[in-house]
Amino acid sequence: MGVAAAPSAPAPAPESDRTGPDRAHWLRVARETAEDLATDAVAREQAGKLPLDEVSRLREAGLLTLLVPGEFGGGGADWPTAYAVVREIAAADGAIAQLLSSHYFLSWSTRFFTEPVRAARIGRASATGQWCWGGGFARQELPLTLTRKARGYVLDGRHTYSTGVLVADWLAVRAERADTGEPLAVVVDPARPGVRIDGDTDSFGQRLAAGGSVEFDAVPVTAQDTLGSLSADEDALSPLTALASPVGRLLSVQLLLGMAEGALAEAREYSRAGHSPLRPGWPAGSPQDPHVLAAYGELTVLARSASALAEQALEAVHGALARGDDLTYDEYAETSVLVTMAESAASRAVQESTTRVFDILGARSASSRLGFDRFWRNARTHTLYEPVAHRLRDVGDYFLNGAHPPFGLPV
Repeated sequence: MGVAAAPSAPAPAPESDRTGPDRAHWLRVARETAEDLATDAVAREQAGKLPLDEVSRLREAGLLTLLVPGEFGGGGADWPTAYAVVREIAAADGAIAQLLSSHYFLSWSTRFFTEPVRAARIGRASATGQWCWGGGFARQELPLTLTRKARGYVLDGRHTYSTGVLVADWLAVRAERADTGEPLAVVVDPARPGVRIDGDTDSFGQRLAAGGSVEFDAVPVTAQDTLGSLSADEDALSPLTALASPVGRLLSVQLLLGMAEGALAEAREYSRAGHSPLRPGWPAGSPQDPHVLAAYGELTVLARSASALAEQALEAVHGALARGDDLTYDEYAETSVLVTMAESAASRAVQESTTRVFDILGARSASSRLGFDRFWRNARTHTLYEPVAHRLRDVGDYFLNGAHPPFGLPV
């Protein structure tokens, strides 16, 4: 089974409206926003305040409505552009990139899990209000429950951690019907009575991702608020809907690659400036030190290798979206496995890069004023929430037995 080969180059995907600004425009906007975020990244991360100002920067740049079709008032961009934007932002600020990537996935989820008319209505409202989305669809230890009432449902339960909820204008969550156990995607206005959001997550990394807990106490939910099934049963899940999994997980890949590239870029500038001795026999931070060169070489290979796998996975996802309702389960499985391979490589690259830059730069790099530790803390926190070890079994099972990987949504 050819899991190592990328699919042929896909035709342009129809999942976005092309009447808006082109890809070059959005990449320029992302670069400018990243440069803006980088100027005070260390101070903001150490302060740990709610990222209200950062969300305003994203909103003013038009990045929150990037994926909304132009006909609805959005940016009309496609997924490859969104992935590039997340990666650019992640190199400057991994936490804000996580917030943005979660927003992209959740705001787009209406197109995966509900019919086009309702998805269009939500898309228009999101563009008009320039909403920032928070929440998550991953399976929880104690699931939220939907109980049938005369005019719809009531939602009860607690999410212990959800990205973006502390600054969200709209929530998207996973809940199970109390009568059937079927998992559903549900959207909720956080201003509704019975919704309580707490900033009680005391994480050492990704502190600006606005994560927190959300509690729902008999929150009214209408039929229009229930998008569709999140069942992993292939009898209930179409191949196109199942693409929600690799589409969302590829955001995580871009986030990790951006953080790895950001850490290496800052370390390179520090080395070039002649800071921090690695070995007594060489000038401080000497770019000619063979140990420095070998370490940078190895980390560059890891990052570039992971980037190449990510490019294969991106082509597969883009092509699968272009296939639309003609997509088969076998094509979905191939796409999902390619994304898993990219996840594994990106996870290793970011953990190696953000850890070993300290060895390259030496003791002075431990100064909190420089903020090198934020790369490691952000990367390690994200990889704890999105571990890849168990997914390698899925790659092996697919390669050896042709088994389709299980459907699982990103945390």
